Amino acid sequence: MFQGPMKILTVSDRIVESIYSASIKQRFGDVDLVLACGDLPPYYLEFIVTMLSVPLLYVFGNHDLGVFTPNGKFKYAPEGCINIDGRVVNVKGLLIGGLEGSMLYSGRSHHQYTEWDMRWKALRMAPALWWNRLRYGRFLDILITHAPPYRIHDGSDLCHTGFKTFLRMMDIYRPRYLIHGHVHIYSPHTIVRTTYRYTQVVNTYGYQIINWRDVQSGDG
Repeated sequence: MFQGPMKILTVSDRIVESIYSASIKQRFGDVDLVLACGDLPPYYLEFIVTMLSVPLLYVFGNHDLGVFTPNGKFKYAPEGCINIDGRVVNVKGLLIGGLEGSMLYSGRSHHQYTEWDMRWKALRMAPALWWNRLRYGRFLDILITHAPPYRIHDGSDLCHTGFKTFLRMMDIYRPRYLIHGHVHIYSPHTIVRTTYRYTQVVNTYGYQIINWRDVQSGDG
C-alpha cells in the first residue's frame, strides 16, 4: 500500500508557463509524482522531471511525433521519464496503468487506434491487473490515457470521440481516477472532473493537481 497522502501533478497538451519556468519548485516543489497524458514535447517533460526530481510517467498523444533538438538531432521520447502505454506499474505504492493515443481519424495512424485496437490493448493488460487484484486486493488505482472515455468530456468529431473500452475498464477494474488529455479547454466553465461509478474522470488539459489520500481519510 502507499504511504500516506500524496500530491500528484498531471499535465497534458499545453505548455504551462508557471510549470516551464524557474518558479516551478516554488509552486510545485511538494509534488510526489507527475503523470503526463500526451501531446507535450520531450523537452517539457524532461524539464519537469529534472526540476522536481520525482517519477514522471507518461503516455503519448496523437500529435507526439518527435521533435528536432537545437543541435539538429531528432528526439522521440523524453529522457528520464517512464512510458507506461499498455503497462501496469507500482510507483510509490500506487498501481498505475496507461493507454496512449486517440481514435483513428486519419491515414497517419501513429498513436491512433480503432475501438477494436484499443480493446485489444486493454485485454493485453488484463493479466497484470488480475495479478494486482490477487496481490494487493485491487486492480488499479489510476489509469492515464490521452483520449477520454466515450461520452465523458469527449467531442462530437471522430478525432475527439472517446473510447468505449475505457468505460468497460472503469466498470471492471474500478480505478479511483482516470486522467486524460486530448480535449482542449477554452472556457473556465467547462467541466473537467466527472464521476463515473467508482472513478473520477479528470481532463488534465494544461495541468491539474490530484491530492491522493487513502480510503480511510477520503479523496482529494
